[in-house]
Amino acid sequence: MTRVQDRNASAWLLPPRPGTNHELRDRMRTFADAEEVDLVVVGCGAGGATLTQRLARAGWHVVAIDAGPFWDPQEDWVSDEAGSHHLYWTEPRVIGGDDPVPLGSNNSGRGVGGSMVHYAGYTPRFHPSDFTTASVDGVGADWPLRYEELRPYYADIEAELPVAGEHWPWGDPHGYPHRPHPVSGNGELFLRGAEACGITAKVGPVAIANGRFGHRPHCIYRGFCLQGCKVDAKASPLITHVPDAIDRGAEIRAESMVTRVEVDDRTGRATGVHYVRHGRAGFQRARAVAVAGYSIETPRLLLVSTSRRFPDGLCNDHDQVGRYLMVQGAPQTAGRFDQEVRMWKAPPPEVSTEQFYETDPSKDYARGFSIQTVSPLPITWAEHMSAQGHWGETLRAYMSDYVHWACLGALCEFLPRPENRVTLADETDGNGMPVAHFAYSQCDNDRKLLDAAQSVMEEILAGAGADETATIRRYAHLVGGARMAADAEHGVVDGDCRTFAVPNLFVTDGSVLPTQGSANPALTIMALAARTADRLTSGAVVP
Repeated sequence: MTRVQDRNASAWLLPPRPGTNHELRDRMRTFADAEEVDLVVVGCGAGGATLTQRLARAGWHVVAIDAGPFWDPQEDWVSDEAGSHHLYWTEPRVIGGDDPVPLGSNNSGRGVGGSMVHYAGYTPRFHPSDFTTASVDGVGADWPLRYEELRPYYADIEAELPVAGEHWPWGDPHGYPHRPHPVSGNGELFLRGAEACGITAKVGPVAIANGRFGHRPHCIYRGFCLQGCKVDAKASPLITHVPDAIDRGAEIRAESMVTRVEVDDRTGRATGVHYVRHGRAGFQRARAVAVAGYSIETPRLLLVSTSRRFPDGLCNDHDQVGRYLMVQGAPQTAGRFDQEVRMWKAPPPEVSTEQFYETDPSKDYARGFSIQTVSPLPITWAEHMSAQGHWGETLRAYMSDYVHWACLGALCEFLPRPENRVTLADETDGNGMPVAHFAYSQCDNDRKLLDAAQSVMEEILAGAGADETATIRRYAHLVGGARMAADAEHGVVDGDCRTFAVPNLFVTDGSVLPTQGSANPALTIMALAARTADRLTSGAVVP
């Protein structure tokens, strides 16, 4: 067996051709509500599934509860934009602030696998500088741990996904387990334009198999990464960690909405979670609880879990729950070329640069941005061009011209601010829970990053020969809301993802991130969850 298979056999537990191992699911162990399991995990996405798999392999009795379905890619997913909206979390939410953030397709997932089911597959590491932005750059926050403590977990997860790409020269330079994928016309134009501008660009990194991996096949470049990968080439916890978790005795309890974390007022310890499944209420007892519902639902669940001990919400003694929620500025700039580009014929994020990632002292803004190829499909392309004011016959002309366009996207490191937060709205959902209210406003530094990123993307496309450009400003990803810190006055969890207020309650999702860098967060979330699992199984942290 390979070293990867020794610690995670998920790829070998899939069928030898694309499909679901129904026999594995049929023999999945189940636990009674009254049985006190070692750990109940709320949410089965990047953080929740990784934690579940690691602890189940260590012999823990684990139940992972997820509000959405247990997907069968062959039956439930389609290669169609409009037919894939069921992958998104579309439950009611309220948004506000000076710059409200639309919630749904590119920042919220539904079902086992979480938002990684419909992410683009881009999996860069955070840089060492991301962990010390307050002390070095004078903005953001310092983490209570350092990059070096995550490095081995980054490498482990990269091997398990696996990640394909060229040797990475930025941050902590490193290689990847799979060679880079061939690039499409979109990627070729990015490389050409970057070279003309003196900008270094590299192919990758993407969590998409380049060659057979276990029973997972090679990518076939059909371009529907954002709609769920029917062939199982693109990684998501549904296929990279859940199969091994089940094989090792974990239960994945899908279609179950957790409504409250129960805490014993006498002992101050979590005792389990209340949930609703198919209209029936249940309470799963547990020796420890891990919340991994991501940056909107995790703060919401903590805030609704009030008690005599926590009248303002669980772990909210210092009014930290829901605060410092971040999004990345994600402008997209398209360029038109005389030759056909056909940008969709590849994984969307195939080429990228992190040359502008860190603070440049010559600029009037702190921190930076990354740039990658993106490949909007027709509906998203229509949104891009209608945002330019095109409509009717003109919009139809741009739609017909789709094959001649290339598109780049930036990820700008918007800064954490306490007023950007999740609170509870007056409205309630179908389970009677108050829905989340998310207020967001940009700061001057955020806006300067947007302008700078757009300028560089326009320069690259012009350098490649584009005769027209068009930009749409948008957001991507969500992190923060239950951030880790050195103490309870500045955060919700410590460096081991354990809450300060409840010793056997953990948070293992993107909400714990104090800063977000200019990188997609999935890999870092998984690495943090794997580290927390190691701390638990080694006895360094006792719940």
